[in-house]
Order: sequence, then C-alpha cells, then structure tokens
Amino acid sequence: MRSVGIICEYNPFHNGHLYHLNKVKELYPNHVVILVMSSSFMQRGEASILNKWTKTKIALEHGIDLIIELPYVFSSQSADLFAKGSIQLLNHLQVEVLVFGSETNDLTLLNKIANLSFSADYDQLTKKYLSEGYSYPKALSNALKTITGKDINTPNDILAISYIKEIKRLKSKIKPITIKRTSDYHSLELKDDIVSASSIRQALKDSLDIKKFVPNITYNYLNHNLHFTEDYFPYLKYKILTEINNLHIYQTVDEGIENRIKKYIIQSNSLDELIFNIKTKRYTYNKIRRMLTHILCNFTKEEASSFDDIEYIRILGFNDQGRKYLNSIKKELTIPLITNYSKLNNKMLELEFRVTCVYSLVLKEKDKINLIESEFKNKPLIR
Repeated sequence: MRSVGIICEYNPFHNGHLYHLNKVKELYPNHVVILVMSSSFMQRGEASILNKWTKTKIALEHGIDLIIELPYVFSSQSADLFAKGSIQLLNHLQVEVLVFGSETNDLTLLNKIANLSFSADYDQLTKKYLSEGYSYPKALSNALKTITGKDINTPNDILAISYIKEIKRLKSKIKPITIKRTSDYHSLELKDDIVSASSIRQALKDSLDIKKFVPNITYNYLNHNLHFTEDYFPYLKYKILTEINNLHIYQTVDEGIENRIKKYIIQSNSLDELIFNIKTKRYTYNKIRRMLTHILCNFTKEEASSFDDIEYIRILGFNDQGRKYLNSIKKELTIPLITNYSKLNNKMLELEFRVTCVYSLVLKEKDKINLIESEFKNKPLIR
C-alpha cells in the first residue's frame, strides 16, 4: 500500500484545511492518507480549541485514514523541533510523500534554502544577527536573505524548510510536495471562505458566527467545551507567583527573560497583557507563548533534555484503509506502536498525561474527569 502524509494542528479544521486535504487526495488518489496531529497544545504555545479526540473524529469524518499523535515534547516547540518529531513519525510509518502548504510554493527554492541552512556561513550569519538583538526567526530570515537575496519570513515557508531539513538529516525517502498557502496566517479578518485559524478562534471568543469558514462537520463540534488559551491565565499566574525564583528551570525560559516575567506578572491581568509587557525585539509573541505554556505544564529544561527522538507511535484513530496499512508495516517498525496509554511505560507518554490534566483545567468538573480518563481509557477511534 502507498501512503501520503500531512502534518497539521487542526485548531480548528477549517475550509483551508479541507482545500489542502482535497488537493492531497486529488494528487494521490490511491494513497492512504496519514495525519500527524498536535493534540493539546500547539506549536505557537496555544491551547487546542477542541480536544484531540474530537479533532480525530473530524479528521476521520473528512476521510483521513490514520491519525497519529504528535507528542507535547515536539508539538509545543519551535519549527525545527516540531518538524523533527513530525517527520520522524512519518519516516517510521514509511510514508512516501509529505504534502504541506507554503507561501512561496517554490519547492526548488525551499530545497536550496534547506541545503544552505546546513552551511557554516549560515550558522555564522545567524549568530551575528542574534548578537545584534534579533529574535531567532528574524535572525534566520536575515541570514537566508543575505545568502540568497530572498525574503523568507512567512511561517509556513519557515516550517516547510524545517520539514525538508529534517527529511535530509534523516536521509529519509519521503518526497516533499508543496501546495500554495492561500490565507494570511496572521490576519484576524473574516473575509472570503478561507480564513486563518486565528481569525476563527477570535470570532468564537467574540461569539460571532463562523459557519461560513468551517465545514459543517467542524461547525457541529464548535458549540461546547472549547479551550481558549486566555482561560488558562489564572492557573499560569498562580504557577508563576508560587515559583517566582525558579522560572529559569523551565524549557525555553532563556537569556534572563524570567526577570521580565517577574517584573510584569503582578500587574498583568490577562495573557495578552502579560505577553505585551514581556515582549522585546528578541522575543517574538509566539516564543513567549511557548515559554508560558512550558511553565504552565511544568515542562522543565532537565525533562526536555531527557528526550531526543520520537519513542513511540500513538494511534488516535483509523478507518479500514488505515488499519490495513498498519498491518502491512507493523512488523518492520522499530519503535512501539501503541493503541492504549497503559500499554507502555514511557516518560514521554507520562508527560502527555500530565499535559492532558493541565489542558482539562478550564472544563467543568464532569467534562474534566471525562477528558482525563479518556487519556488512559480511550482506544483509537474507528470509522
């Protein structure tokens, strides 16, 4: 059986995702579609507006054959680490093709830049721009522009380069394919039929109708138990205030940024206000969000350093095609394939349970218990 991979967060699954999925099926009609999906917290430090089981249902109902969980260790990190975990999973699953969206839609250019990023000149230029006070993404972008003359600063292009770099690093046989990204990642405007996930989440917070911008299947799930990142602020503030002198131990809390957190936490009354107060030229909005998520989930540098590569493949859901594909490759897998939390004694998986417990905090008590119990009770969803 042949397979094609997608890496996504589906926060939530919207018309742009449906367009991407339909293009994948059009390009590879006879391939099993395998999705690597972030579960509770996203690459930009945000909470998933729907829990992973609901997102799995939506993916299955839209015809994805096999859904695999991207562990928090990778899902809540910068582009290179996010790509590392995702590509490793697809590589273990012997996926032949990866289809991703990018703003340039220029695979030749993206490949060229990925190759250049391994060079000493690139490293030296990146360090130079970092020393001048630029944020890491901006330093990377400046280094690439200096070498290539091209402006590469949009998020999906940067993520695409990270995917290609990881494919090359692994010497994987995965073939990268790009589809033109059609919506503005940063825009909060609701116009046309395809808009950003950010704009949909904001509209939901503002109690606006988003039916035009998501498939009916998604819309039907967006009526209860939504997780807004801002709702975690009281828990985050408590965590910071009770560990005010230990913030430096947490993953991505680097270069003295804990001093700014200490300075502004008491006077900040919302997550956005705290981030605005902390933000500097060096620290992007997304980096600060990731940092605060790591504090919230008690994810320390020591713990992060104990993880390097993907240690297991956790199945969230599949249909008959997905099941047949797994049966065709499972004897060749070199890491455990798990369908139940209790089947594996693993620190990375234990962290996932802890993160789910934190993620559930904003729910009513009954829903909170159900979600926490689903972590070890649920077996893969089958369609």
